Amino acid sequence: MRVAVVQHDIVWCERQANFDRLAPRVAEAADDGARLVVLSETFSTGFAVESDSFAEPENGPSSQFLRAQATEHGVWIAGSCPEVPADSRADDQRPANPLVLADPGGNLRRYRKIHPFTYGGEDRYVRPGADLVTVDVDGLRVSLFVCYDLRFADEFWQMAPETDVFLVPANWPASRRDHWITLLRARAIENQAYVIGCNRVGVGGGLEYSGDSLIVDPFGEVLAEGPDTECTLYAEVTAERVADVRDRFRFLPDRR
Repeated sequence: MRVAVVQHDIVWCERQANFDRLAPRVAEAADDGARLVVLSETFSTGFAVESDSFAEPENGPSSQFLRAQATEHGVWIAGSCPEVPADSRADDQRPANPLVLADPGGNLRRYRKIHPFTYGGEDRYVRPGADLVTVDVDGLRVSLFVCYDLRFADEFWQMAPETDVFLVPANWPASRRDHWITLLRARAIENQAYVIGCNRVGVGGGLEYSGDSLIVDPFGEVLAEGPDTECTLYAEVTAERVADVRDRFRFLPDRR
């Protein structure tokens, strides 16, 4: 399957402006043969957790944008957007930070980020998720994570036997770019699975973002990497490559 990672800048808390900028990029990726298109964390707002305009209702404009793009172009598309869950209590209207995955038929799956980023104050404004999620995407087992989750290897280990691809959209700042690059490759090597990291570029909330999006194969080889500017990365990912690496290097069964 051909995957496209759309490394993009974000207009701070201006959803329609971001939709308008991203729609042509998604169309271009689909025209170039991508079946799965990955956008960044908080692709429609930026990491504006303290803003009153950060959250939206579940199935709000951002997830509807993903659904519309998926059905229009016949692709799978993923991006994280802050949503207040439909079953929220009246006294807790904090959003979750879900990675929303839309399929070509317009169906939505959600993984709610389990680890809010306490160093950046996300835990004060965003509720944690609880459930790990894997989705069959055209025969590939794709497990969903968001940004800070990348630092928690145990959950990747837990899911590895039933995963071919890990998705990790992010708003990861340039000041810790070496951590981002190292951890993406580590998660691929130790779990013998593809890892697809999509990070934003530009400046938002006083922080600089350097991109460095990566598509890493199950042996840790970098198939595509982004610079510090907007771009789209492409790579072919297959379940057969995962099975071959795991068959030749039987490391996962030795994990205790």
